[in-house]
Amino acid sequence: MRVDRPATWPSTVDEAVRMQDLLRPLVDARTPAGFAPRTVAGLDVAYAVPSGRLAAAAVVLDIDTLRPVDTAVVLGEARFPYVSGVFAFRELPALLDALERLATTPDVMICDGQGVAHPRRFGLACHIGLLTGIPTVGVAKQAMVGYRPPGPRRGDWSPLVDDGEVVGRALRTQDGVKPVFVSVGHRIDLGAASDLVLRLCPRFRLPETTRQADYVARRLLGAE
Repeated sequence: MRVDRPATWPSTVDEAVRMQDLLRPLVDARTPAGFAPRTVAGLDVAYAVPSGRLAAAAVVLDIDTLRPVDTAVVLGEARFPYVSGVFAFRELPALLDALERLATTPDVMICDGQGVAHPRRFGLACHIGLLTGIPTVGVAKQAMVGYRPPGPRRGDWSPLVDDGEVVGRALRTQDGVKPVFVSVGHRIDLGAASDLVLRLCPRFRLPETTRQADYVARRLLGAE
């Protein structure tokens, strides 16, 4: 699939922050008319500690059966520092390599990370959505902004609020398990993003997209 890569990547934290600030106004939190995705890609990165080696995976699933229809995974090196708020720049180059190797262009993507539920309103899912033009959702395991726990049942949610602004949802995907943290990446609204995430979590806390991408990335690292 096609990816619109930047000419250069930031090499420092300050440069990364400037890029986030520059791109943030381009995020579109509206769902396209007639949005009815048939395929969904999961994106995830696994790390070999302490070597700095990583494997980035993109797995495309049929949205009805949740069976894989295309997979790409690449090995790489972590070349950007581990710094909260700009962590996306550690993973983006390898994830884009994986996306470019897909023969299938997915209708929507799920990132293992934040979208606008981010201190600068520009997490990994926003960046990937802008570079691909594909509707993208951030589904994180941890929250970067404040929330109150949602109710205990599958589908219960509570808002993620930062500086008085609702930037995402803490979403309970299974009864009694810890919520996941859903936010807009690009070209989708928060309600549609949350509905999609629930659809992708028929049995487990994490979406099948994330689970399957994590599996293939870890398998490749383990085979080195």
